[in-house]
Amino acid sequence: MNESESVQPTDAVLEPDDAGDAASIEELTAELERTRAAYQRAMADYQNLQRRSREDRAEQTRLTMKTLVLNYLPVLDDLNRALDSVTQHPELADHAFVDGVRMVQRKFTSVLEGAGVQAIEAGTGVAFDPQHHEAVAYTPGPLNQVVAVIQAGYVLDSTIIRPAMVVVGNGEGQAGAEAGT
Repeated sequence: MNESESVQPTDAVLEPDDAGDAASIEELTAELERTRAAYQRAMADYQNLQRRSREDRAEQTRLTMKTLVLNYLPVLDDLNRALDSVTQHPELADHAFVDGVRMVQRKFTSVLEGAGVQAIEAGTGVAFDPQHHEAVAYTPGPLNQVVAVIQAGYVLDSTIIRPAMVVVGNGEGQAGAEAGT
């Protein structure tokens, strides 16, 4: 083709007054909109799938961690009981073995804390909270306050792993103690 020849429009070029071609344009436009809507739905579904997958993985990680911590808490309980028994036998307090057990207990506790595990506050005088404490007995003492801790409780990232087992005061003997003050 040389410069003097120019391309002339043929019948294939759409004319605005051509009804058949206008219908074809409307049909293609409608199909484009349907395809665009389907694409947007597919993208939304894919993003939802990604979000659900992340949430499922996070939940699986939390459950695995919870199970792992639950399996190790009895070991920490035993270490704590061993150290508590030293107070009943003061002659053992200065033994290197006892110091070693203390170091193991501290290291074990710090590893759990590093993983997000925290002890539930359950000392004597703390208000009883049924969401964090499990009352195993009632005894004379300040009403609805922890009188003794039987077993420590723990939370992992605000999820209760094990509630603290406590003895709760029933309010008996409280009136006499108040009258004496």
